[in-house]
Amino acid sequence: MKKTLHGLLTLFMVLVVQLSFAQEKTITGTVVDEDGLPLPGVNVIEKGTNNGVQTDFEGEFSISVSQSGTLVFSYVGFASQEIKVGSSNTLNVTMAVDAAALGEVVVLGYSTKGVDEVTGSSVQVAGEEIAKSPVVSVEQALQGKVAGVQISQSSGTPGAVQDIRIRGLSSLNAGNDPLFVINGVPVNNSNISGSDSFTSLNPLASINSQDIESITVLKDASATAQYGARGSNGVIVVTTKGGKSGNTTFTFNSQVGFQNDAYNERTPLTGAQRTTLFKESLVNAYGANGTQGDFGFTLENALETAVGFNLVSPAILDYDGTDYDWDGKLTNKDALTQNYSISASGGDEKSNFYASLGYNKTDATVIGADFERINGSISYDRKLRDNIDFSTSVNVSNLKQNPLLENGTFFSNPFITRVLMNPLNNIYNEDGTYNIDLPFGSLPNTLYVYDNNVTRNALTRALVNSNIDWELFKNLTFSNKVSLDYQLNEYFNYRNRYEGDAQNFNGDSEMSDEKNYNLVYQGSLNYLFSFGNHNFDVTTLFEYQKNQNSYLYGYGQNFPVDGLIQINTTSANFDADSQYTDWYNVSYLGLFSYNYDGRYVVDGTIRREGSSRFQAGNRFGTFGSVGAAWNIHREEFMNSNLFNSLRLRGSYGITGNNAIGLNAYQALITYSANYADNGAGFPSQFGNDDLTWEKGETYDVGLVFGMFNNRLSGSFSYYNRRTYDLLLNVPLSLTTGFSSQARNIGEMTNKGIEAELAFDVISTKDFNWNISANYATVKNEVTELALGADGEELDPLAGSSYKTTRTGLPANAWFMRTWAGVDSETGAPTWYVNGVDGEVTSNYNSAQRVYQGASALPTYSGGFGMRFTYKGFFAEANAYFAGGHKIYEQYAQFYLRTNSFTLGTYNGAQELLERWQEPGDVTDVPVLNYARNDNFHATSSRHLYDGDYIRLKNASFGYTLPSEWAKSVGIDGLTLTLRGTNIATWVMDDNLKLDPEVRADGYTRLTTPPVESYTLGVNVKF
Repeated sequence: MKKTLHGLLTLFMVLVVQLSFAQEKTITGTVVDEDGLPLPGVNVIEKGTNNGVQTDFEGEFSISVSQSGTLVFSYVGFASQEIKVGSSNTLNVTMAVDAAALGEVVVLGYSTKGVDEVTGSSVQVAGEEIAKSPVVSVEQALQGKVAGVQISQSSGTPGAVQDIRIRGLSSLNAGNDPLFVINGVPVNNSNISGSDSFTSLNPLASINSQDIESITVLKDASATAQYGARGSNGVIVVTTKGGKSGNTTFTFNSQVGFQNDAYNERTPLTGAQRTTLFKESLVNAYGANGTQGDFGFTLENALETAVGFNLVSPAILDYDGTDYDWDGKLTNKDALTQNYSISASGGDEKSNFYASLGYNKTDATVIGADFERINGSISYDRKLRDNIDFSTSVNVSNLKQNPLLENGTFFSNPFITRVLMNPLNNIYNEDGTYNIDLPFGSLPNTLYVYDNNVTRNALTRALVNSNIDWELFKNLTFSNKVSLDYQLNEYFNYRNRYEGDAQNFNGDSEMSDEKNYNLVYQGSLNYLFSFGNHNFDVTTLFEYQKNQNSYLYGYGQNFPVDGLIQINTTSANFDADSQYTDWYNVSYLGLFSYNYDGRYVVDGTIRREGSSRFQAGNRFGTFGSVGAAWNIHREEFMNSNLFNSLRLRGSYGITGNNAIGLNAYQALITYSANYADNGAGFPSQFGNDDLTWEKGETYDVGLVFGMFNNRLSGSFSYYNRRTYDLLLNVPLSLTTGFSSQARNIGEMTNKGIEAELAFDVISTKDFNWNISANYATVKNEVTELALGADGEELDPLAGSSYKTTRTGLPANAWFMRTWAGVDSETGAPTWYVNGVDGEVTSNYNSAQRVYQGASALPTYSGGFGMRFTYKGFFAEANAYFAGGHKIYEQYAQFYLRTNSFTLGTYNGAQELLERWQEPGDVTDVPVLNYARNDNFHATSSRHLYDGDYIRLKNASFGYTLPSEWAKSVGIDGLTLTLRGTNIATWVMDDNLKLDPEVRADGYTRLTTPPVESYTLGVNVKF
């Protein structure tokens, strides 16, 4: 009986095994998208097992599965599908684009990953968000949209360079600007204006925002280490639009509007006010109780007596109280802005294309400055063979900028004229011509200057990227990419011979041509392979970058007649100059990424990079990172009804910085001296053969989540970056003959948190309400500096009356005397003796300089916004804020002096009306005295203000025509949008009268402020 039972069990087991084998089968097939194009790299997994493969270059797959099994097809950007195997041995699958998932694709420059595969800190902004903002330079549209990114306008003049800081300062003397990568290739984005005195010119202004597919900001080492040295300050990856298969579609965009200064509360004195204060200052100096003695000045006779003492032009006696509106005449009220573009996209199963043409014309908010750009772009993708893909993109643009003389204290700067021009000067002669014989002050008639001078930058830029992907074997792809970026800027400046800066030498003319040529070659091998749920992605890459810059300059003076503006018609003081510089970078890069079942992700980067900026033995540095992520939401124990996504990530890495002057390591002799009309050389640089890379070490951890069907989503992260071997210009003893030497010494840290949240408050078929916010902090501290021979720290900012850099303080900390107010009994200005509190003094030099509790760098920043949609209607608004820093108003020393400088020569601000007049007056403006200099205007916290502010960046309202209505009139879609930009600004410190959005150095300037604009946008698809 027992033997019989064993026999039956054995027979049963054999039958079961035979049935099992009979049910296992091999399934083959092809996975394509909705246009029928093959999808390589699609994960094909047997549900509930580790059995899985990926589709090859042609979208084909082959997998052995049980006949009762279910296959799961998943691919980034597409909706996953589950299909039962059934009886057929062939299974062809068409995958549909998942609009929600598509936004989860992150472009990292060298690679593109699904959001669940990213271990580093990165934020991607869609092109449609960029296109909404009516900005000239595309990076301006990022303000307030990315936590940890601080963007401020160096000037509101169209085409100017922006100051961008990602997670604070990473260097003291080396560059702090992020690296820009366009279509996977690092580009040169430095100011290419022909003169540092005039408005800067941003090469990014050559790109039309309507051509942008996405912009990704890479912030931590895991995200930026692949760019080695140049990723130290963060990376901004710009991806332009490509073609899409299908019938050719056209899109027309139009944005037309007007703009004015966004914020300017600084108001100059009127003629009558200035006259009153002028007389009072004379009496306080030369009256009966005057500090200089009694010279018979009274309020009644002050003007006549001042004329008698040659203190003022006799023309003051003819002043009839008329206010000559210099500010109004110089202001270009409701400056016109126009932006038009048309694009086409289409293709078939073998190729696709995208082409566009754009035109932008933007006027500045003062006379004499405007911007004009015309650009065209085309991208083309073609499958040359079954295993060879070719793509190319070309962007060519020509832009013209009429820059302003605004980067300094130049009297022809229209903004200086607006606040410093003596209001008693008549703009016009009696016959209506410009008055160029102004009796008061030394400023020229800026209206005449800008009407008769010619200044322009004309940039032509051609940016070409070409790429060939060749699949050598299954999932092994060899890629070659070549990028050419050619920038040619022609700068011309003619100054007339009658009025302004060139009248003393009968006019002058200067011209320069600057050519910047940037070549990048990238060759890479990429291999994708899987073992069940184990997925690997390995890339090796070689990159070579060469940059060449040539500069040619000519100058001449003395024009014989009017109407001639070229150098060849001048006759004196000819000058010429030519320069050539070049630099090279060579890099070897390895990228490794592994994920298990989409739940656990590990990646690593190593980059060996060499730079010609260092001595041969120190040129190469090794940088890298490691990162890991846990997609907790994919674990079986997770409640999928609560979390749609929950990912914990962390990374560590080392990056470098080589953003110093060319040849800084060399001891140099410069041959630019004149010795008896012969050329002569002189030592110009100490040199340092040991100079090498500045390095940054970054830790980053974060949590990303999506809840309630992604109605609530967000992220939290913490970072800690240590920058060491700082590239510092260390002060030297003057006995060496040099003031400083570049060295690798010093250390500082940046720490902070970042948070982003988005919530769909209401989400229905017809009505949606979404709110979003982001917030970031940064704490900067200098932890090590070079020591002098006496063992004391060497301050890199030694000699500055505004700032210091010391250990224990943030970099570039405000360091000055502390204002204690006006003595209510004497009207004299006072400062705290110890710089903090207690005893005060009227002797400026007796007060101690101290740290003012902040630097120019905001310690917190962020943005918040909301969007409503109801059927075809939509409305949205977003704001930007920053704070925890201080801003210094440098030009206050011009218009807030209480002596002859302001009240006798130029003009003052309305604040002077609040001056001290008699004992007991409580005010912040000292007594007016024409002849005294109490250093009220000198550097102190009197003109240092809290920089905290909030700005309503954008507010818009619009309507999208229902598709059936649009098709009834022969188009595919129509959207109308009314948008306002920078429409409201709130500042914490009421004393901050100029725009709070200042450059990264923290100084307000008399330059074009950010603009408030209103535009009507029209988008038509057909």
